[in-house]
Amino acid sequence: MHVVILGNGIAGITAARFIRKLSDHDVTVISAETDHFFSRTALMYVYMGHMRYEDIKPYEDWFWKKNRISLVRAYIEHIDFDKKMLYGNKGEKVAYDKLLLATGSAPNKFGWPGQGLEGVSGLYSYQNLQNMERFSDGLQRAVIVGGGLIGIEMAEMFHSRHIPVTFLVREESYWDMVLPPEESEMVNRHIRENGIDLRLSTELKEIIDDGQGRACAVITNTGERIDCGYVGLTAGVHPNISFLKNSGLEMEKGILANEYLETNIPDVYAAGDCMQQSNPRPGRRAIEAVWYTGRMAGETAAYNICLSSGISTGNIPQDGQKVAYDPGIWFNSAKFMDIEYQVYGDVKARPEENEAAVYWEHPGGRKSIRLVYDRTKGHILGFNLMGVRYRHEVCEKWIREKTHIETVLQNLGAANFDPEFYEEYEEEVIRLYNRQSGKQLHLKKRRGLAEALRFLRASGST
Repeated sequence: MHVVILGNGIAGITAARFIRKLSDHDVTVISAETDHFFSRTALMYVYMGHMRYEDIKPYEDWFWKKNRISLVRAYIEHIDFDKKMLYGNKGEKVAYDKLLLATGSAPNKFGWPGQGLEGVSGLYSYQNLQNMERFSDGLQRAVIVGGGLIGIEMAEMFHSRHIPVTFLVREESYWDMVLPPEESEMVNRHIRENGIDLRLSTELKEIIDDGQGRACAVITNTGERIDCGYVGLTAGVHPNISFLKNSGLEMEKGILANEYLETNIPDVYAAGDCMQQSNPRPGRRAIEAVWYTGRMAGETAAYNICLSSGISTGNIPQDGQKVAYDPGIWFNSAKFMDIEYQVYGDVKARPEENEAAVYWEHPGGRKSIRLVYDRTKGHILGFNLMGVRYRHEVCEKWIREKTHIETVLQNLGAANFDPEFYEEYEEEVIRLYNRQSGKQLHLKKRRGLAEALRFLRASGST
């Protein structure tokens, strides 16, 4: 059986590796972006000089041939699902028995005049990185449009080369549709502390042509002209599925897939950023363009593809039951320049009526801990952390088991990731809760990894 995977990102490559582990099927991965899989999240570190391109390839180039995974560099522009055939823009034809669509995301563009000029690009593909390199030498100013994670990454990249940056964010505060107000304001301050010209409540209206097809300035919604030699468009991403329109594949914003990652077309699966769950699990979104969900979806797709072939190995459930995609409790992590960010569970930018929170912020303004809990029942709902690390497995256990906020607070030391090397702030969080509630809770001391593991084992979590 020939399994074809369209896309060599984390979802597609994870699927290829697991199909090889589970079967002897022929596996072909097709990508127009690069010859080999690379870590997309590490592109910024190549530009900043911390890593070389070869350093962000998790597998050596010989890995693919040794593991009998064929790699094809081609741009697929049409798929005939009836004939089970993919067609490339240079006449390539690739037949499949099973097909996994893992085409990833594409940057959002909103029809801005000048968005097709030279010196205008997003930050998603390897080609985007090359474009930044091409225009960076002698660059006097860059303008970045869009206040999300990709935008702040691009700002940090230019900043690392001492290139002045103006950052246009249409919202009233950075990423305020995701971050609660205090954390959002913390990032605002930090961006400005680094000398970046942050313009809140400011939108792009037009990109100006220098007369030779290259960007030379932008006009904002206030009418201001900002001269620049590069414009970064980082106003989010969307599933990369435009070439599949009118193909018979069911799509909304993304490719619709059921819990087994099957589409409406037999033998066709979807995974990663391009996939839209028909019935997402509680607490999860239908489309999640996140690295770890792509990895999990790729593995799930591999199991179901191999199960559907009728060939079962010792690594596949013998009962023939399909494997449902289950990303578990929401979590994510990122970095706002020098401030690390972690979120576990349900932490909204604006709390609902039934939600309460304990929010502690360090006087230095670069660290904070937010515990969100059910106002009536008292159980923990989520953790939002800035500049402080908590253990994933501990936080997830408490959320999954609906542990009461006061039990969490008394055992908060078990979640601390860095107690041996950094200051601890759990006592301050408890004192804050006591002032709010009138209680007299005390922290149960637990320090270090060994103590955290003992805590988890004692509670039946490992």
